[in-house]
Order: sequence, then C-alpha cells, then structure tokens
Amino acid sequence: MSESPVNVAVVYYSATGTVFELAKAAATAAEKAGAQVRLRKVAELAPAQAIASNAGWSAHTAATQHVVEAAPADLEWADVILLGAPTRFGLPAAQLKQFIDTTGPLWAQGKLVDKVASSFTATATAHGGQESTILALNNTFYHWGAIVVPPGYADPIQFQMGNPYGTSHISNNGEIPPGEVELAAIEFQTRRTVAIAQALQRGRAAI
Repeated sequence: MSESPVNVAVVYYSATGTVFELAKAAATAAEKAGAQVRLRKVAELAPAQAIASNAGWSAHTAATQHVVEAAPADLEWADVILLGAPTRFGLPAAQLKQFIDTTGPLWAQGKLVDKVASSFTATATAHGGQESTILALNNTFYHWGAIVVPPGYADPIQFQMGNPYGTSHISNNGEIPPGEVELAAIEFQTRRTVAIAQALQRGRAAI
C-alpha cells in the first residue's frame, strides 16, 4: 500500500514580513518533501491606526491579503504543525497566542495529541528573546500532547545558524530579511519534522 502524503500546516504571524519569509520557505520545503501544505496567517489584532503608522507593517499587510487566515480546522487536518511568530518581550506575538487560545475545543477532544510540531521566530535585535519565544511556543505543544521536533545540530547548517531550539533570525526591526543560512535552516527544520511524521505514519501502518 502506498504511503499517504503527510499534511503540514504552517501557521504564522508576521508584522513586517520577516517571519512570513521563513514560513514561505517552510511551506516550500514541506511540499518538496512530498507533503500537502496549508500556509496560514493568523488574524491581525492591532488597530488600523497602528499598522498605518509603520510603512513596513502597512506594506506587508497589503501584500499578504491573499494569504488565508488560520482556523482550528487547519490544525485538526494537519499531521505536522509549524508555528512561527516574532518575539514580543521574549514571548510569541499576541496575534499567534490568541489563535492558540482558540484551540481549547480541539485539545479537550484529544484531537491535537501526537501531532508532530516545531516552531520558529525572529527578533529585532540580538539576544532579543529568540530562545524564550520558541520555548514558550513549545509549551503549547506539551499541553497538546504533540511530539516536539527541534532541529538540534542534526545538520551542518545548524552550526552556522546556531539555534538548536528552532530557526531564528535577527531582522534589525524588519530591515534585514532572512538570508541564505536562515532559509536553509528552516528548510532543514521542516524536512526533519516532516520526516519524523512520515516515520510515525509508517510505524502506525505496520502495527
């Protein structure tokens, strides 16, 4: 019997586009790995006045109007969940946290158990809370009963990127987009996460 494609949901929040670039790279990598992919942004919570006051934020909001907003059903559909958000005071941006808070009904029904999950982030400055943000996102996975897959140092690119918790990038307040190293790192992290989900699928089929 042929193996069914793994379903991957890449769910992200991005204000000026940095995390969006990482999310797109993750979605592309998942597709190349043979997965079915949903790239989804979470709903914006900031008032229009705040968005309009920042040219980069306003431009990115306009440029990504075509991206479908995430719904809990996307997580129920997925075998793999990749969450990405910028850091806000060492924590995930409120927009992604608000979406996470809507997953209570799925959690209560056990529908998030054994999802294979990983996370990524970006900060404006060095030491801006990258590790604490990823760890905070992973706390959600523990409560779900998901299987957390870190990139570790399981590929040479990780020794260049340097974050075993998950891909991260320093954007200088959105002025520096992810470079070759960061994009290669999120691609590896995605491939590794999908491969673990595929192995789990094969194992279940063999039982």
